[in-house]
Amino acid sequence: MAENRTELNQIGEFGLIERIQKQFSLQNPTSVLGIGDDAAMIDAGQDYLLVTTDMLLEGIHFDLSYMPLQHLGYKAVAVNVSDIAAMNGKPEQITIGLGLSNRFSVEAIDALYSGIQAACENYKVDLVGGDTTASASGLVISITALGRVAKDKVARRSTAKNNDIICVTGDLGAAYMGLQVLEREKQVFLTNPEMQPDLENYEYLVGRQLKPEARMDIVHELAEKNIVPTSMIDISDGLASELMHLGRNSNLGVKIFEENVPIDSMTYETAIEFKLDPITCALNGGEDYELLFTISPADHEKLKNHPDIHFIGHMHSNTQQNVMVTKQQTIVPLKAQGWNHFKSFE
Repeated sequence: MAENRTELNQIGEFGLIERIQKQFSLQNPTSVLGIGDDAAMIDAGQDYLLVTTDMLLEGIHFDLSYMPLQHLGYKAVAVNVSDIAAMNGKPEQITIGLGLSNRFSVEAIDALYSGIQAACENYKVDLVGGDTTASASGLVISITALGRVAKDKVARRSTAKNNDIICVTGDLGAAYMGLQVLEREKQVFLTNPEMQPDLENYEYLVGRQLKPEARMDIVHELAEKNIVPTSMIDISDGLASELMHLGRNSNLGVKIFEENVPIDSMTYETAIEFKLDPITCALNGGEDYELLFTISPADHEKLKNHPDIHFIGHMHSNTQQNVMVTKQQTIVPLKAQGWNHFKSFE
């Protein structure tokens, strides 16, 4: 009799994480928070030590035909710093695990590490160790970032409250449209190698894809205004997906308004050019690495004039209603359709 077999794409990345999480319980009193947030929390006296790991694989997360190694090194650090930022913390150290095939030269690795060094200088973090090994094919980068946050300043996914205001930084969908532009130009080049890539009019979008920035500036500004987000997450898998995380973890529903979702004009115009719906790109594109957070209504006055923080909706008590109000005042359900690592292999 054949054994039952469940394919990974049936449960998806988050289903797998939840399945693993259920098998483990925390055994040490210093382990405050384990699997299930942007970073783990470890009791370190006055502060919490934050620990997060992110892995980037060639052919899955990046394509070296258009991703410069310097940018890849920078991005690999930035996406980990973004997880520390999402806990309202400040990064301090990183370690790097590197898998290399023999097609990479010493000069290529120098270029990769020049990007890593630039990110370390920008975010004021120290590279303190790691591991390097051979890879059968392709490049694998795994970075672990460590940071700190005062115990009364930490922001988790699970601590939003009813009627909290939902905020998002920057603009959304640009990284996704940058990827579409790069993929289009790659196909043009493969068809005709004499054709030069046409990226001049898409610099902002391409930059958002190739060299994203972690929003540590917002973390510092919130601290200056004495605001502690009631919950927070970074936008790596798409706005809709991250909203669902906040709602599910905080046992609340979410309601946002399409007209308040920030979309850059270049993102909007390029989406139309590609015959895509701009709001769909903003909701589900991913890799923006902006911060999505909630604040108490009492803090609204402190942020209402901030040019880079947008109020897009609010949390509410009905856990069954995660919705968006369109510009036509139609209420539509939010669906998390962002990146799913395992479905990509179907």
